[in-house]
Amino acid sequence: MKRLSTLRLHPGKNGLLMLAAGLLALAAQTARAEQPKGFLETIRKHTLLTTTVPDNGDQNPYAIAVAPVSAGKFQQGDVLVDNFNNAANLQGLGTTIVLYSPASKKLSLFAQLPRDLPKCPGGVGLSTAMTVLKSGWVIVGSTPSNDGTTDTKGAGCLIVLDSQGQVADVWSSPNINNPWGNMAVIDHGSTATLFVSNAGFGVGSAKGQPPVVNQSTVLRLELAIPEGKPPTISGQTVVASGFGAQADKSVFLIGPTGLALGKDDKLYVSDALGNRISEIWGATTRTTSAGVGRTLTRDGLLLRPLAMVTAPNGHLLVVNGSNGKVVEIDPESGTQIYAQWIDNNKAQTPPGNGDLFGIAMTPEGDGFYYVEDEVNMLVLAK
Repeated sequence: MKRLSTLRLHPGKNGLLMLAAGLLALAAQTARAEQPKGFLETIRKHTLLTTTVPDNGDQNPYAIAVAPVSAGKFQQGDVLVDNFNNAANLQGLGTTIVLYSPASKKLSLFAQLPRDLPKCPGGVGLSTAMTVLKSGWVIVGSTPSNDGTTDTKGAGCLIVLDSQGQVADVWSSPNINNPWGNMAVIDHGSTATLFVSNAGFGVGSAKGQPPVVNQSTVLRLELAIPEGKPPTISGQTVVASGFGAQADKSVFLIGPTGLALGKDDKLYVSDALGNRISEIWGATTRTTSAGVGRTLTRDGLLLRPLAMVTAPNGHLLVVNGSNGKVVEIDPESGTQIYAQWIDNNKAQTPPGNGDLFGIAMTPEGDGFYYVEDEVNMLVLAK
């Protein structure tokens, strides 16, 4: 008994090594168990930052863009949000972009565009398509209407604004028809590649039972950006086509909305009516359309997927249009990892239905901004 007791108290060199190895293995196992599977599991708090309604009463916030530089009216990290509706809550008539400063926590007006803008078919109704370039130029899409319905919608355009919020150019072409979804951008400063979905082709009245029209596209625009001068289009290619779109009384139209870039030159598209995420390969180099691409994932946690962004871990974050959830997807496997309620407003069924549109990562990559449409608020999730 004495010998056994001595062994317990003095295990020797080999015993100590075995004990240390066991403790290290246990620590590693615990760390693996505690490590989050995805980005959304690190999000703990949602903070209402500001109303998005400017003095003219515009509402229905759609696009979110974070300034990558300081120029004109904005500082690096400031958040731009545009409005799709006017003060009477008519869709396709919003003309304002507001600017939120995280430093001062104040909201200001960045731009108020004229309702009737020459060279923009149908006028101005600012959509979910917006970006801020490293050169300080802002590009925003218009999906306009005269009465808040698709009965009077025009083809719209892309509008180039300087960093003071003044119109510098207007782009319209046969390839541009209701630029609808949030943009994916590769920005090199003096050049840029911009992807934007166009959901207006063939879409008519929302009366009765509007048909699904499979004519929506994703357009790639190559931009040249001379120093001190507005960007110009040096090339344009339809890289995807045949997505469904449909006129809708409550949300104006439903079509492909989210665009996000991934590894291996892949572009991901949220196909709202198909309730899926599509993968377009060779996004920056292809010279022809990939059609509707390959299905990365569909159904499951998705419920009319809209705006989409790439998180720092390479996963996709996509907001649902038909409930208040954001869904995280691993593009390597197509696995839907997690969904988090970010708008659980029970005034809608399901909670948050129709409330979510834009999404954008913080510059630090530790959270994301989104808008709650039903209360016209910008929110920070961290």
